[in-house]
Amino acid sequence: MEELTEQELHQIAMNHVGKDLEKKGFEFIAVNSQLKKHPQFVCVDTQNRLHFVMVQAVPYPINPDEPNVLFVETFINHAKAKNAKVLFAGVGIANAEDFEKPVYVSSDYIINYNGYKELL
Repeated sequence: MEELTEQELHQIAMNHVGKDLEKKGFEFIAVNSQLKKHPQFVCVDTQNRLHFVMVQAVPYPINPDEPNVLFVETFINHAKAKNAKVLFAGVGIANAEDFEKPVYVSSDYIINYNGYKELL
């Protein structure tokens, strides 16, 4: 069985977070779905405030709510320079049939997403 690639898992996370942001009234200025290139979303909220959104997809059992510290520091400095808010959206993805197995192209998956959190 073929496993989903890191990029494919990231794409699943991006779609999930994008829908959540849309529901909350964010308008997208730019979208970057390239792995490890931040921010993934540049958007404005209903008050027209600029937000940089960092999306991180992680496999089970990694905690999706813990951002990669190395990325965050660089990311926050960039956002400060642009006077933007920073949102972190961690998305855990697991094989629906067996959490210990990888997510396969042909398998169902479960998403663990607790919403985004503001880092700056």
